[in-house]
Amino acid sequence: MEIAVLIKQVPSTDSVVEIAADGTTIKTDVIKWVVNPYDEMAVEEALQIRDAVGGSVTVFTLGPDKAVDALRTALAMGADTAVRIDTEGKALDGLAVAKVLAGELKKGSFDLIVAGHRAVDDDNYQVGPAVAEFMGIPHISMVIKQELDGDKIRCTRTVEGGTLVLEAALPAMITTQRGLNEPRYTSLPGIMKAKKKPIDTRPLSETGTDVGEAMVKTIALKLPPERKGGRIIEGESAAEKAAALVKVLKEEAKVI
Repeated sequence: MEIAVLIKQVPSTDSVVEIAADGTTIKTDVIKWVVNPYDEMAVEEALQIRDAVGGSVTVFTLGPDKAVDALRTALAMGADTAVRIDTEGKALDGLAVAKVLAGELKKGSFDLIVAGHRAVDDDNYQVGPAVAEFMGIPHISMVIKQELDGDKIRCTRTVEGGTLVLEAALPAMITTQRGLNEPRYTSLPGIMKAKKKPIDTRPLSETGTDVGEAMVKTIALKLPPERKGGRIIEGESAAEKAAALVKVLKEEAKVI
């Protein structure tokens, strides 16, 4: 089985995000970059499927030179090959990213495409479903369990208040949700092997995909206002404190 995995390099959740001087981007030189956690699950699931039924796993990403580190991580986990689309400094929204990835995936013969259901930086949930739409293949999102059955895949996905079991014919696209698996740690031998594996780099201008004008543009970035410190309501008894609290909520906060 030929499996493609879509990954994205994102700021680590413990990084301090600062707005750049242009007011529309963030400072990238002070950020620790990692593989999107949901995409790590996608890599892990692809590796488990490959190990069970055979085949290969190819990892795709869009990004500048530093995005190679994300691909190296996936290769160290056990992926067979990796492809980076060099964005050449062009800012792409989620829809444009999906167009480029779909165009590249169509050049191969993949039975299954796996990606995280969202990226922890922009949280737009768009790329996975849009890739499937552009490719004209079924898509199942928020997957917490999957089972291959011949030329079909059966998935359990989360819905509000429960789960839902869906089946789709291959080739298909699935996106991962927490609970699907626990991604493996990269080993030292795996890291050393990953350094020797070549990464196929393709310039955006040579992919043959016309992304057009971005439908989403960032006008400005602003940090949320600083939160004020808490306030302790004084009083001799619980009843007195409660009365004082109600007075503050009514006269000062004006929420009641």
